[in-house]
Amino acid sequence: MSFIHLRARSAYSLLESMLHAKQLAKLAAAHGMPALGLTDSNNLYGALEFSEAAAEAGVQPIIGCALKVRADDLEGDIAVLVQNGEGYARLLNLASAAHLDVSPQETPHVPLARLLAESDGLIALTGGLYGLVNAALDAGRPERAREIAETLATTFSNRLYVELGRHGEPAEHEAEQGLIDIAYGLGLPLVAANDIRFKKKSDHRAHDALLCIAASSYLGEEDRFKVSEEHYFKTAEEMSALFDDLPEAIEHTTEIARRCAFRVAPRKPILPQFTR
Repeated sequence: MSFIHLRARSAYSLLESMLHAKQLAKLAAAHGMPALGLTDSNNLYGALEFSEAAAEAGVQPIIGCALKVRADDLEGDIAVLVQNGEGYARLLNLASAAHLDVSPQETPHVPLARLLAESDGLIALTGGLYGLVNAALDAGRPERAREIAETLATTFSNRLYVELGRHGEPAEHEAEQGLIDIAYGLGLPLVAANDIRFKKKSDHRAHDALLCIAASSYLGEEDRFKVSEEHYFKTAEEMSALFDDLPEAIEHTTEIARRCAFRVAPRKPILPQFTR
């Protein structure tokens, strides 16, 4: 298998995805993929459910999270994947901090410094279209984008990949060369990703309605958040054809899968001790 999806979202990414964690595991098995990465937005709620379903389906679960990271005046995603038990404990800390260490008026996020302090046992992807590096490029600040990537590369030594997505989004296309230049300039590997939000292309309109519910908007509104119809569960063949000019970006998905060897194990609930 030349390609493995590393960036699937489940319904635990509230009002962002139409797919349940168990359904994602079954889709990976149906497509003959030996592994699948789950990166829900700022949470690990589906980690155990996905691990159990993937193991049952004969698929290697790759546990991760798309963390919203803030660096000064910029904010964007960094996708973090668990390599081992220590990495999972670190990611639990980060996901909790994203919700608990912010003011009630703020959306969940962690400062870049906090992510850097909790990097052991984790692999980082730059986040693609919604990534922190891409946010700097969109702002017309290529030097700042390179600086952020260099900072990440220093901490995530040999564990940072520059993520490329091709979902037909104009902003994504405009930023791609800048991301490639940063990767080659810093000697960082590229990785191809598809931000999975629904099963098949024909589900796009239903997913668009889901986004309207999330934003309290209407399908007819032009000035609202939308995603393209390309956010479906593509086959390995489709992804390889999409990135036929950058085969290393496809190959690095299997490299990352081999570097991640962790499965969430079930455990008894930890209940508080009450005194009489």
